[in-house]
Amino acid sequence: MIQVDEKELIRRAYLLEGKSQRQIAKERHHSRRTVALAVSDPGTATYRMIVSRSAPVLDVVKPQIDAWLQADLTAPKKQRHTAHRVFTRLVAEHHFNGAESTVRRYVCARRAELERPAAFLLLTYAPGLDAQCDFGEAEIVLAGQPTTVQLFCLRLCYSKAAFVYAFPHQRQEAFLEGHQRAFEFLGGVPHHIWYDNLKTAVQKVLRGHHRDEQHAFTIFRSHHLFESRFCNPGEGHEKGLVENLVGYARRNFLVPVPEVATLSELNAALLTRCRAEADRRLQGETQTIGALWAVERAAFLPLPTHPYICCRTVPARVNRYSLITFETNRYSVPAEYVGRQVLIKAFVDRVEIVCNERRLATHVRCYERERDVLISAHYLRLILERPAAWEYAQVIQEWRARWPAVYDTYLAALRTQLPEPQGIREFVRILMFQETVGAAHLAAALTWALRERCYSCEGVLRHLRTLGRVPASGTPCERVQAQPVVTLPNLAQYQQLVWAGGPDGD
Repeated sequence: MIQVDEKELIRRAYLLEGKSQRQIAKERHHSRRTVALAVSDPGTATYRMIVSRSAPVLDVVKPQIDAWLQADLTAPKKQRHTAHRVFTRLVAEHHFNGAESTVRRYVCARRAELERPAAFLLLTYAPGLDAQCDFGEAEIVLAGQPTTVQLFCLRLCYSKAAFVYAFPHQRQEAFLEGHQRAFEFLGGVPHHIWYDNLKTAVQKVLRGHHRDEQHAFTIFRSHHLFESRFCNPGEGHEKGLVENLVGYARRNFLVPVPEVATLSELNAALLTRCRAEADRRLQGETQTIGALWAVERAAFLPLPTHPYICCRTVPARVNRYSLITFETNRYSVPAEYVGRQVLIKAFVDRVEIVCNERRLATHVRCYERERDVLISAHYLRLILERPAAWEYAQVIQEWRARWPAVYDTYLAALRTQLPEPQGIREFVRILMFQETVGAAHLAAALTWALRERCYSCEGVLRHLRTLGRVPASGTPCERVQAQPVVTLPNLAQYQQLVWAGGPDGD
């Protein structure tokens, strides 16, 4: 096989110098056929196999390999034969004694014929119409501990503006809150949002693109008036813009791995990075993301006048320890609601407990298991009735570990001045002021009371009123101390009524 520079000499001799092919073949020591091919084709010569090369060892098992690869077309993508697996099965099941490299070459060639790559269309979107939504995982260091967070990602299809927000989970309350925060960040609501078939939105996959959606998601969608659209099952590439955003956010927003004290700190940084994306100009675009985003805002659906309450509601009953149970954790409510039916509103960051439209308690949501989350104010009235339980009550023991040191100092002084259990009761009444004035102001008042040797609830209350920390009346302490005034009937007047007619009663 001659090289291209030799071909050039042959073609020059024939086409420019006028030599015959016979003469050129004699001078250049080539066959006339080689000279004729060089004259007709100046390109690089390629080898073409005219007769298939025999493979006596592989030919025997080729039908079996083809059958396995054909069956793979309907198997899950992550559970299909690799070339190595084909080789090991041939050895184990068919006593194949050929080389693995031979099997690899054949499998590669056959797979290219059987699994033709899918063809795709270039898509274009109108401003404000479409967005894509998905969750993705990322690793961070939260309060010193390695933690996996869930990234809620939403991307506009026209401008490619992105919203990324971290949640501790993918539950429905996080799914809905992520949407609401995204709409507020983007400045409006896209007309259509594309999803895969995630459980927080889809209850059942029906034929085609129809879905039986989750009730709470349907209400949320109706509140904002956008349309939900779903990809075919197993075809996540149909929302490739947001799929790419998940990876882009991990590589660009979370490298190096963030070390934060709270998720709020992380989310503030993520939103800053999302805003900075507005200055980027993507390949193929003539304007920046921010300029295209401004066009989209004019075409969005407007934000609702009232925000949607993004929570999950669960009914519960208050047990005899003034606790309700939610996701294995127990949260306290005021003791007077023992035995009552209440409603739990589970937000991402908090748990609210409601009874007859009245909010009884708000707790920071606990994501550990089997923990008691207690608010001391819920138990003070009960302890006032049972002062002997003071030293053993769990809520008091947890509270004492974190309250100001002056609380213990004043309690010790109070117990030396007043007999038991009066000293405990008086201190519990004083603790009730914290709900109104806060721990810092109550600690300052107790410091004053120690200096002035004031050992009574009324004295501390007068001092707080002097400082303008509490209203003129109606503190929790006073509501507990207040007794109903009952006017007794005058029995003498009743006796006069009986004897009005004289001794005979006429």
